[in-house]
Amino acid sequence: MYGMHYYNFIKMYHKFLKRIFDIVGAIVGLVLLLPLLLCIGILLAISNYGTPFFFQCRPGKDGKVFRIVKFKTMNDKRGNDGRLLPDSERIHKLGRFVRSTSIDELPQMINVLFGHMSFIGPRPLLKEYLPLYTPQQACRHKVRPGITGWAQVNGRNAISWEQKFEYDIWYIKNLNFKLDIKIIWMTIQKIVIRDGINSHKSITMIPFDIYCQQSRSDLQ
Repeated sequence: MYGMHYYNFIKMYHKFLKRIFDIVGAIVGLVLLLPLLLCIGILLAISNYGTPFFFQCRPGKDGKVFRIVKFKTMNDKRGNDGRLLPDSERIHKLGRFVRSTSIDELPQMINVLFGHMSFIGPRPLLKEYLPLYTPQQACRHKVRPGITGWAQVNGRNAISWEQKFEYDIWYIKNLNFKLDIKIIWMTIQKIVIRDGINSHKSITMIPFDIYCQQSRSDLQ
């Protein structure tokens, strides 16, 4: 009997309570952090020559595409060939600080409020990656993507793509209230110690499509 009640609670949490938590949390977060968001936005507008925000199309629940919003931490400087310079050459001091403290993720509370995202779930990746997923990896779109998630508190950009997807799938299979609370607490700890922000080799992870190409080349 207890097992059945617990199972029903998990289903109800998944469908309704998690969404209520997201809405309330996003409203409270946006109100409390509004002075910080305005201050960072103004400073980034100056550093980025008028563009404090970064918008990009990402796949959400069931693969439905939405526009994610983040603080822009890199400028758009290009080389003589017209291509964007490497990330390490485009990120400025303020952007580096905003990334290292995860402040760049805070505008995504707007996405949470509108139902595109949840506070907790697999990170939304590029829509160009959709055809590259295995059937198991594609299961990460069964739930709303999150600002933070099980993969983020277990390595974030410092782990491999395979590990990241394994953590995402494990979270979906074990979704429950206690786990979400644990992820929130672990996220706060990670932010304080600034752990796993960058990959071991660069500021950002190697793109998944390039990673797939390299993996196929290694097998040949």
